[in-house]
Amino acid sequence: MSNLTINNHIPSDTTVMRETGERTCPIWLLVNPKHPAVRHIIWTPALAEIQDKVYRETHTRLDTSNLYIRNAVGDSRIVPDTLNWWGAEIIKEIELFREIVLEHQPKIIISFGAFPLEFLRRVYEIKPEKPPKYWGTSNLGNEFDRSIENFDITKTNRIPLLRRVISSGKFIEDHDYFIENYFHHVGTKIAEKIIENKDRLNIWIM
Repeated sequence: MSNLTINNHIPSDTTVMRETGERTCPIWLLVNPKHPAVRHIIWTPALAEIQDKVYRETHTRLDTSNLYIRNAVGDSRIVPDTLNWWGAEIIKEIELFREIVLEHQPKIIISFGAFPLEFLRRVYEIKPEKPPKYWGTSNLGNEFDRSIENFDITKTNRIPLLRRVISSGKFIEDHDYFIENYFHHVGTKIAEKIIENKDRLNIWIM
């Protein structure tokens, strides 16, 4: 196994932004390298809601200083965007990430948008495989609900978030799937699972 797989700490080098943080952190973020801004436009407001809920109920906060953040693939040019989207380069990336998650067993992996979600499903060999257009807003929302409903701290939980939010932060889809503020919704749901399992997550500010 390469040094990339063995080393736990990944330096935040602006010339190599494949991954940052500690692989020993129980919460990971998986990002499409074509859309790095999700860390700020989606994760930052969602995290603010998580921290607010967590602090109100536990009087402490999550230590996110070493949160493990990884681009699903090392080269944004191989990110698929057609129905024939899983080439040899992607398969190698899937196999590499599978080795990493099996070694470190994170408790939560949060993905952003269609490609990271389907990439993660294939890492865990979940069938049936889906085409890129399947993971629209509604199906991503449904998948988020399933991930919360089936949350199991003894396993790695895959939690998908949207890559972008429309209507001023409100997720409004077919028949008003839900109207409440998206970041409050997902942040609260994730926070509830973190609070329920707080003794199994070594991620607290001391």
